[in-house]
Amino acid sequence: MNLDSLLPNLGEWLRGTGPDADVVVSTRIRLARNLAHFPFTSRAAPAQKAETEAKVRDAITKADLTHGLEYVGVASLPPLDRQFLVERQLISRELANVLEGPRGVAFDLRETVSIMVNEEDHLRLQVMRSGLALDEAWAEIDKVDDAIEARVAYAFHEQFGYMTACPTNVGTGMRASVMLHLPALGITRQIEKVFKALQKINLVVRGLYGEGSRASGDLYQISNQVTLGRSETRVLTEIREVIGMILQYERQARQVLIRERKQAEQDRVARAIGTLGSATMITSEETMELLSAVRLGINLNLLDDLPPTTVNQLFIHTQAAHLQKLMGAPLDGEERNAARAKYLRNKLRELGTNPR
Repeated sequence: MNLDSLLPNLGEWLRGTGPDADVVVSTRIRLARNLAHFPFTSRAAPAQKAETEAKVRDAITKADLTHGLEYVGVASLPPLDRQFLVERQLISRELANVLEGPRGVAFDLRETVSIMVNEEDHLRLQVMRSGLALDEAWAEIDKVDDAIEARVAYAFHEQFGYMTACPTNVGTGMRASVMLHLPALGITRQIEKVFKALQKINLVVRGLYGEGSRASGDLYQISNQVTLGRSETRVLTEIREVIGMILQYERQARQVLIRERKQAEQDRVARAIGTLGSATMITSEETMELLSAVRLGINLNLLDDLPPTTVNQLFIHTQAAHLQKLMGAPLDGEERNAARAKYLRNKLRELGTNPR
């Protein structure tokens, strides 16, 4: 498969639609599964990893699924293509750059489903939806899981549930994550209070690219920590209730910004648009921070005619691998900063975006 064919499209998690899309970027549910009678990936010999990869690949490609999944062998991909898949959230950084040996990923062209093979576990299934859609994502991943389990035997213990390489995933093996854009809670200095409250109820806050990644662009992933002793339905109910409260806090904070410091916010958005449209060098981190201000400006009705999907496209196209593919050449750090600035200048000039 030529991965460049994905370049013009936005993946499911960046479509900018779905319930509560003003705050919720996307919903993702992941299941960790392992084959019975095979050692975990971290303890498998090269020949066993190859056997596992072949067995799982065969099960995925022959499973009764309607998604039209494409299978890509990650080990044989150039580093740029691997990073491209990481940026699109189709594989983890570990599968791309840390793990060795036969490994792969299957995904549909809409990028709603992806299945990593020989990651920390033999299978890491994930379903993504734009906006807050926990029930829809769960219904979909349950079908995918059943279709694959019809062709392979999972490692399962009657008392503990699904066996996984990391003890924190034993049980359901399910991690439900909701990606939120929370700029107003950050500006009003309430974000740390919210995160401390989440820790007390066993929810985890991560950055954009999951475990170990730094939060930037005011994007946070909130997910369950407990997978043992609780049903999938109970976990989803708990997360839905908590996310509902965070949505309320973020929206209240946005109303405070408009009521008490509208001019300051107008200035912040105008400066963000001005910098994005005129800089000659700009880093990925600064771009994300400025696009976060623009996204908030859209939701506060401070900008004319700039849809959220366009902001999402600017975000993904200015990531390192996407940018190099768009430019058609490998670029070092300084060259990427210059190319990113040029790309943003041209796009904003085409859009003719103006603050109100």
